Amino acid sequence: MTITTCIFDAYGTLFDVAAAARLAAAEPGNEALADTWPKLAEHWRLKQLQYSWLRAIMGEHTDFWQVTQDGLDWSLEACGLNGDPALRERLLALYWELQAYPEVPKMLADLKAAGMNTAILSNGSPDMLKGAVDSAGIGDVLDDVLSVESVGVFKPARVVYDLVGERFGCAGDEVLFVSSNGWDAGAAAGYGFVTAWVNRGGDPVDRLPGKPHHILSDLTAIPDIARS
Repeated sequence: MTITTCIFDAYGTLFDVAAAARLAAAEPGNEALADTWPKLAEHWRLKQLQYSWLRAIMGEHTDFWQVTQDGLDWSLEACGLNGDPALRERLLALYWELQAYPEVPKMLADLKAAGMNTAILSNGSPDMLKGAVDSAGIGDVLDDVLSVESVGVFKPARVVYDLVGERFGCAGDEVLFVSSNGWDAGAAAGYGFVTAWVNRGGDPVDRLPGKPHHILSDLTAIPDIARS
């Protein structure tokens, strides 16, 4: 079927999750981050994901802001930086204003010009997502921002992917689902979406039942894929 609806994961897909640590490291007074910010950013993202999966399995849901704080606290301790509350607060503040990847605004504008529905489907809480969308200035090229908070469980639970059909009234094979997380793209493919994995790091394909239909290094080609 023809693609009518393009759905994007938020963190790592549209928004650069390493930006908070990178920007903080460049600020006066945060010299301790100069050499460690890449490691901190990597730990932080991994713990966010691990805590979301574990909470889903345990039935202990909380919003993604709490998961984000918990992941940062673990990561600061792992990097020997847990004794600096001012640094913690600065990193969290920057996370609310994450930068979009450079190709994002034009890519979304091209999809809207082609008549596509566009939306975010994210583990992020609504207020976090609003902050990122507003900071990136992309609200006018999104039809909606869908959060797992409406169903109370994190991706890749199938009930999360159900939100797309409920919102847009589309069949699964009318949806192009785009994520920078290989596991998310694989789970969405198993659900029945056409999927694109934005593999910015050149990682191997996850060994899961579903496999992404397209593997890209950035988002530039998404409009062409959606129209093909």
